Amino acid sequence: MHIRRATVADLPALLALVRRVVPLMQASGNLQWSADYPNEAVFTADIAQKHLWVAELDGAIAGVAALTQDQDAEYAQADWDATEAALVTHRLAVDPAAQGKGVALALMEQAEKQAVAQGLNALRVDTNSENAATQRLFPKLGYRFAGEITLGFRPGLRFFCYEKRLG
Repeated sequence: MHIRRATVADLPALLALVRRVVPLMQASGNLQWSADYPNEAVFTADIAQKHLWVAELDGAIAGVAALTQDQDAEYAQADWDATEAALVTHRLAVDPAAQGKGVALALMEQAEKQAVAQGLNALRVDTNSENAATQRLFPKLGYRFAGEITLGFRPGLRFFCYEKRLG
């Protein structure tokens, strides 16, 4: 597996990955993503800011994650110091054909490397309350449950927050 920054050339593969992931998410009751999010504009902005990372497996994009310091205002609802700079994982997705092959783990390990490189002591992530896979993954990686929040741009949904301290 190879982890690298995404480029504009990756956009068609990323949008195709989202088209494969969203129906499975929705079928399991996870309505965090939709046909219009995440979209080309979101990924293009992530790429321009050098925040988007991809995992390649056998030469094909198998997963994606945006690794930023962006914390939604609603993060103040969680059990952590929302004023502290942290590396936050957003838009984590794994191609259904690559699930169970360590893709999400590799992307989360990249998040930790980026946090260290940026001198940050906290890693944060939120996930839809209906996403059982990530709720199993994050504690295995040393993240602690930090409470439940709502996000204004995703009305009616609940999100679980997780944090990992470094050092």
